[in-house]
Amino acid sequence: MNWHQTCSAAFDWLARAQQEPAQAWREWADTGVALLPCGRRFDAVRLIERLVHSALRSTDPQVIAARLAQSLDGPVIYDGRTLGGTYYALTRPRRRGTWRHEDVAPWLGADTFLGVPRLSRTEPPGTHWVVAPRFEGDLCEPLAVEALSRIGRSADEEAEPC
Repeated sequence: MNWHQTCSAAFDWLARAQQEPAQAWREWADTGVALLPCGRRFDAVRLIERLVHSALRSTDPQVIAARLAQSLDGPVIYDGRTLGGTYYALTRPRRRGTWRHEDVAPWLGADTFLGVPRLSRTEPPGTHWVVAPRFEGDLCEPLAVEALSRIGRSADEEAEPC
C-alpha cells in the first residue's frame, strides 16, 4: 500500500466520525474542510500559536512542523483565522478524568465540532495539516500534548517581563 492509499484510509476513518461519512467527503470536495464531531473517533486539544512557539522555541513553520511531528507523533491541524493562529492536536477521546491544562490548552470533546482539512491541504492559506494523519486511528498521545502544553506555558511565563 502506498502513502496516498494509507492516508486515504486515515481520511476514511476520520470521515466515519460523521453519522453520514459521505457528508464529510462532500465537504472536503466542496470547501476543502469538513466539520467533524469530536468525541467519537477523536478529540482535539486547542493550542494557541504563542504556546506552541514558546514550547518549540521557533516561529519557523517548517521547524514547527518537524518538531510537532516528533514531539506529538500524531496529526495536527493549523487554523490561522482564529485567535491569532491555533493548532489542534487530534487525540483519542477522553473518557474520564480532568485535563489540568484547560486554561491554556482547552480539551475539545463531545458536543464540539472541528474543521478538518482534506488530505491535500498541507499549507496556507486557510485551515491545513501541519502533520497529516499517517494511518487509520493515528492520534497524538495525551501525555505528549500535556508535556507540550506544560513546556509552552513554562517558557511563556519565563519570557514575560516582571
